[in-house]
Amino acid sequence: MRIVILSRGPNLYSTQALVAAAEKRGHQVRVMDTLQFDIRVSRRNPELFYQAEPVGPVDAVIPRIGASITFFGLAVVRQFEMMGVYCVNESQAIARSRDKLRCLQILSRHDIGLPPTVYTRQAEHVPSCIDRVEGPPVVVKVLEGSQGIGVVLAETTPTASSVIEAFHGLDQNILIQKFIKEGKGADIRALVVGRKVVAAMKRTAVAGEFRSNLHRGGTAKKIRLPAEFRRTALAAARVLGLRVAGVDLIESAEGPMVMEVNSSPGLEGIEKTTGVDVASGIIELVEQGVSTATPTALE
Repeated sequence: MRIVILSRGPNLYSTQALVAAAEKRGHQVRVMDTLQFDIRVSRRNPELFYQAEPVGPVDAVIPRIGASITFFGLAVVRQFEMMGVYCVNESQAIARSRDKLRCLQILSRHDIGLPPTVYTRQAEHVPSCIDRVEGPPVVVKVLEGSQGIGVVLAETTPTASSVIEAFHGLDQNILIQKFIKEGKGADIRALVVGRKVVAAMKRTAVAGEFRSNLHRGGTAKKIRLPAEFRRTALAAARVLGLRVAGVDLIESAEGPMVMEVNSSPGLEGIEKTTGVDVASGIIELVEQGVSTATPTALE
């Protein structure tokens, strides 16, 4: 097969792992910088150009789109879809997961545990919003962020108000979320590929930090995922339409809760922690998808 990996970081661990896994299985792979595409829209003839040259035949695309280029990245993925190319995660599914509020709104329609969350644009509403999520303390999050960036624990109502005012001053949309104390600074990353959780790890924050992200200095260990957590992770990915997803879960008194769903999960931490070859699993999923895919209708 001819596989394209959309990535601005050809030397990143995740990109290299996918390239190696695909080549090992005999596929042709191109790593293409998402921002180097030109999109041509014309009557029933969608086209893509890469560095001013026609892209040529492509069988499958693996999107690895960073949050900072979401808009253009989704446009590129959509164009591949219009051209009938199989995309392991489709543009609509990526868009659903990338907007944290939209993600939670979709998940809330299903029997999936979620931390109580409020969205507001009015500073004077902050105290009542904090009450609605049983705080303080509360977690304040920007709608689009990753690796723990734009996530703040506010211990008091005045602190939360100040943080929210600062984010609004930067024209950032934010969420106010209940702080789940039972989590004790730890969460679980479940890696979903197709209809399976292929790997899971428990991440624990360093002393004095509540964010457990490995990029924030947290530590990780391999775990056997309890059945309820497994069902929740699979349900979250399925509801959002993601074939590959990193689902972040936290343990609460009410059972597992979904904190976030990542459509381009990093592979380094989970592969090194669990010893699972996730990249090969993704390539196998692509093979299955291409063999059973039907052409995408132009819309």
